[in-house]
Amino acid sequence: MTDQHNPVFPSHREQTRSLFSAQKVALMASVVTGLAVYGFSSSSYRFDIFSSAAHAQVSNAVSSAAQPQGFADLVERVKPSVISVKVTMKESAHDAVNESDDDGSGSPMERFFRQFGGPNGMPQNPGREGRHGEMMGQGSGFLISSDGFAVTNNHVVDGADKVEVTTDAGKTYTAKVIGADPRTDVALIKVEGGADFPFVNLSEGKARIGDWVLAVGNPFGLGGTVTAGIVSASGRDIGSGPYDDFIQIDAPVNRGNSGGPAFNMQGEVVGVNTAIYSPSGGSVGIAFSIPASTVKNVIAQLKDKGSVSRGWIGVQIQPVTQDIADSMGLKRAEGALVADPQKDGPAAKAGVEAGDVITAVNGQSVKDARELARIIGGIAPGSTAKLDVLHKGKSKVVGLTLGQLPNAQEAKADIDADGKGSTHGTDVPRLGMTVAPTGKVDGAGKEGVVVMKVEPKGAASDRGLKKGDVILEVAGKSVSNPNDVREALEGARTDKKSSVLMRVRSGDASHYVAVPLANG
Repeated sequence: MTDQHNPVFPSHREQTRSLFSAQKVALMASVVTGLAVYGFSSSSYRFDIFSSAAHAQVSNAVSSAAQPQGFADLVERVKPSVISVKVTMKESAHDAVNESDDDGSGSPMERFFRQFGGPNGMPQNPGREGRHGEMMGQGSGFLISSDGFAVTNNHVVDGADKVEVTTDAGKTYTAKVIGADPRTDVALIKVEGGADFPFVNLSEGKARIGDWVLAVGNPFGLGGTVTAGIVSASGRDIGSGPYDDFIQIDAPVNRGNSGGPAFNMQGEVVGVNTAIYSPSGGSVGIAFSIPASTVKNVIAQLKDKGSVSRGWIGVQIQPVTQDIADSMGLKRAEGALVADPQKDGPAAKAGVEAGDVITAVNGQSVKDARELARIIGGIAPGSTAKLDVLHKGKSKVVGLTLGQLPNAQEAKADIDADGKGSTHGTDVPRLGMTVAPTGKVDGAGKEGVVVMKVEPKGAASDRGLKKGDVILEVAGKSVSNPNDVREALEGARTDKKSSVLMRVRSGDASHYVAVPLANG
């Protein structure tokens, strides 16, 4: 029997060619091994090229293809750019930041930071406290220029009176804070007294889910630490603010690594490690990094003027949920719903109204409210923008000039949730709530009706309405008394709608609520 009559075993020439394919070689090696075990003569099939040395070469090739390369070369290249950041602050400043720690309250981001490195990067170790009247904090950072500019987290240096950095080589320098942006938790510092520092670049590309990443830090001045993982998600919102757009990585990131970089395999920084999800206080492999694109935009402004200016259109917005989309007759639950255009703001001047849905900015689609906030925040104040808007079911384009985001939001009068000095109100049938005109409730303002009581198991309660909320509109109609509410509800039922959209003011913010209509 010859080679050409036996398709199972390839010819000598085919065997030689197959050495260039690791997958084919693996298969061939297993076949040869089988022949040797069962006593087949290889001479009949011309397997003479598979000597023991060749078999070892095949095994090594297969093993090499199956095992990932190590990160040693990459670590050796980038690790010198990572620094330890130590801050000293007055105890009063620490107390102000830490005022909610005792009862475990505070924003979700504050709770993340307490697990990640403590507020302001504090390790929460009594042995790390400084002299009386001073507190010590620790975090990480990385150099982005040879003359000493470096990036870290705002919460690491916030309130610092003195900043010191220690390089991977063990040298210590003083540093000053050039500027910080609390909204994105990015800070730019300048290392003084040195020159020709090793540095790294921020990535131009976007991290993809599944990409390898190295998380590098220099916690507590103990020297650099390196962990590896992949990008497990992007666009994460962890409740820290309107510009949340975190990269989620599964590399274990530990205390003291706040402000440290996450590198891609090209040695570029794809994110700044900021927070971890940690029910137990240790790393569980869910870490969050600020994307390089956000960091790059922020530090450019911090370096130029020490602060960040963002575009502003003057609207309160909320996501378009499926319930809201159904109530408004929208095909998809996408876009940003305008809950309240601020008086004399850019949007209000351009004709944007409450109930409008913004679907695009300058041709860029808006998926949800957070995306609108990020897009507008990334445009310089004074720039012009075109908004694609759905107004009462019809599309239109609105042009406006962006203002500058105020440092503090304009305060509005709080509602007297206890209803002191008020009447008992009037029941709204089938919604499980009682309302009264705002004029009869102290501090409720002049518009709408006040929610006086909410039944625990009613439709209103299920949608989050609570005592003290002010209902401004029902089904697109302004209401000023309980009768207006009833008429609007009956009109919605006549139109055979399954839910009705209400515009509600709660505290100092307005939002829309889709409340289901009971039958009967």
